Amino acid sequence: METPSQDIIFIVDDSRTNLEYILTFLTDAGFSVLAFQSGEELIEKINNMMPNIILLDVVMSGIDGFETCKILKKTEATKDIPVIFMTGLSDTLDKIKGLSLGAVDYITKPIQPEEVLARINVHLRLQKEIIQRTQAQASLEKLTAELEQRVEERTAELTDSLTKLSNAKFQLIQSEKMSSLGELVAGVAHEINNPLNFITGNMALLEEYFTEITAHLQLYQKKFPDPGYEILDHGEDIELNYMIKDLPSMIASMKLGLDRIREISLSLRNFSRADQSKKITINIHECIDSTLMILQHRIKASPERPEIKIIKDYGKLPLVNCYPGPMNQVFMNLFANAIDAFDEQINRADYLNKIHHLDQKITITTCEIPDYGISIKIADNGPGIAEELRSKIFDPFITSKSRGQGTGLGLSIARSIIVEKHGGLLECYSKVNEGTEFTIELPK
Repeated sequence: METPSQDIIFIVDDSRTNLEYILTFLTDAGFSVLAFQSGEELIEKINNMMPNIILLDVVMSGIDGFETCKILKKTEATKDIPVIFMTGLSDTLDKIKGLSLGAVDYITKPIQPEEVLARINVHLRLQKEIIQRTQAQASLEKLTAELEQRVEERTAELTDSLTKLSNAKFQLIQSEKMSSLGELVAGVAHEINNPLNFITGNMALLEEYFTEITAHLQLYQKKFPDPGYEILDHGEDIELNYMIKDLPSMIASMKLGLDRIREISLSLRNFSRADQSKKITINIHECIDSTLMILQHRIKASPERPEIKIIKDYGKLPLVNCYPGPMNQVFMNLFANAIDAFDEQINRADYLNKIHHLDQKITITTCEIPDYGISIKIADNGPGIAEELRSKIFDPFITSKSRGQGTGLGLSIARSIIVEKHGGLLECYSKVNEGTEFTIELPK
């Protein structure tokens, strides 16, 4: 009968005669055999070498075979080793007890070598099949886990790619919009400049001419104090004295208006700088001011709400090397979001009766960060953002606006521009019913 050469059999019997007899024919059959004369000896030494099968006598001095089997089956390292009882007992209850303790078979004394070898070989094959199936099951579970992990990773990659694609698409659309807006604004600024320069140039001449005409008229009145009733009546009809006094004020007001138009034109030109191919050194305050000027129509008072106050706490900033077009886009998103929050705030039922008492304001604070760059804080006293939303406010497709009012990509793109494009920092701090603050830090 063929038997694997390195299978290890442990024999436990307090009868030396039985031990020598069984050891002899098992060794002759090609097994590696160790003999023990008590259950205590087996328990003590089994951790030194694990057998494939244990032949265990039931009736022994000290702890018997049942107790020994119970200890083996309660121990993690030995619980799976097949145990075959050897006994002269033929009582069915004893056999049931042994099998219930975890034994796999019974051999009845007197020992018959052929029966012992047959039973051992059967249980060795069963054990090896169980081990193979257990290993196969473990391999299958490992492979399944690996496949599930790969599917999850691939799904995450595809989701991330889709998100990036949607983000890139939206950013491209926004960039095109900003570029088109920049071209439109640049065109408007150019068209304004031509008549503005013409009017400004003639305004100086107008003021000079008026001064000379007035001096000439006053000289004429001095030399001819009584020009006749017709001239005096006409002077009173046209309110000549009032005109002479009021016209300088009118010219001064026109000059202030021209200065304001010139400031608007300059802001338009600053905002229209959309060269994204390279960084240039700019005054960040000009970017902020030009963006606020573009949004002036939304900042001023309307029938629905009062004017939003803009508080500028500008520090002394160094020039910053950045992309002005994308930076304008960031400021546009942040200011527009604050204005949108105010608009939603006044549309709520609990605010309708407070419209004229709302003190809506946006505070812009800038300062230099020594040995780094600059800090820009844009804070509003609007409704604020709940913490569970604030913690993911820069994630794509996340928005605090009402359904259908936002794409959820504006702040994601803003953070990409600040962090990835400029190597800076963009953070959000908010508290419900108190307001929201965005902090931008840019290196020089």
